[in-house]
Amino acid sequence: MSCNVCPRMCSGDRLRGGGFCGASDVMEVARVWRHRGEEPPIGGERGICNVFFSHCNLQCVYCQNHLISSRKCLSPTLRGVAEVATEVERVLGESEGMLGLVTPSHYGHLIPELVERLWEDGVRPTVVWNSGGYDSVEMLRRVEPYVDVYLPDLKYMTAEVAERYSHAKDYPEVATAAVKEMARQKGSALLCDERGLAFRGLVVRHLVLPGEVEESKRVLRWIAEELPGNVHLSLMAQYYPPEGLELPDNLRRRLSEEEYGEVVEEMERLGLGKGWVQELASSESYRPHFGEQETFS
Repeated sequence: MSCNVCPRMCSGDRLRGGGFCGASDVMEVARVWRHRGEEPPIGGERGICNVFFSHCNLQCVYCQNHLISSRKCLSPTLRGVAEVATEVERVLGESEGMLGLVTPSHYGHLIPELVERLWEDGVRPTVVWNSGGYDSVEMLRRVEPYVDVYLPDLKYMTAEVAERYSHAKDYPEVATAAVKEMARQKGSALLCDERGLAFRGLVVRHLVLPGEVEESKRVLRWIAEELPGNVHLSLMAQYYPPEGLELPDNLRRRLSEEEYGEVVEEMERLGLGKGWVQELASSESYRPHFGEQETFS
């Protein structure tokens, strides 16, 4: 398979795992897990059934999930749509009936098959597309009938920063086009049921990085200027220096209170009042431990 699934258009041979992300030609999943750490409407009290796909089309130098997202990641626990669907159906029964597709971009062409298999079995979860934002508009239109809620990151606004951290200088133009397409499909509002659980809409996430306050401000200004005022923003402070990675100097430390406060102040100045602001201490609470019984601490 010569792969042009994601915006990299790398034409890698996925039969040999030769593309940028290292993914094979079949769906590979590191873990299917009931997760309670998402925003309140994304999982509620019982949590969301999250599918953590192996590999990633961004390869961010600071990725907290690098053990499963890198080119040479841990061996997947599930291979193929049939195995993944079976495990999803088991875990969904323990959750709020929401299905999170975590970093699905490089398997976007297989998502319709996965969701249709669930439908054939009489299982109709609320499907949440939880990506790094590096999604092609063409792929998003392909998965439109199968996704209910979009939960993308919006990481950077300048090519230099995007290249430095995610090897993707075109990230700003790709991700902003993707977020606009997501809003076109599902609307910019987040619609919730009587239990407070989302069933349609968009939440834009942004992780504030140490030493990159100005870049975060650029992201917030784009959201305020280019998206409707009812969009929900999730501002995150959970960055910590992952072990085992070679990091730039500024990413070898945690986010400071002053840095985060400055970004929060900009968010408030811009009138971005819908959504969530993560506590600065969250870097202690959202550390994945793939391969252990509990995936997140």
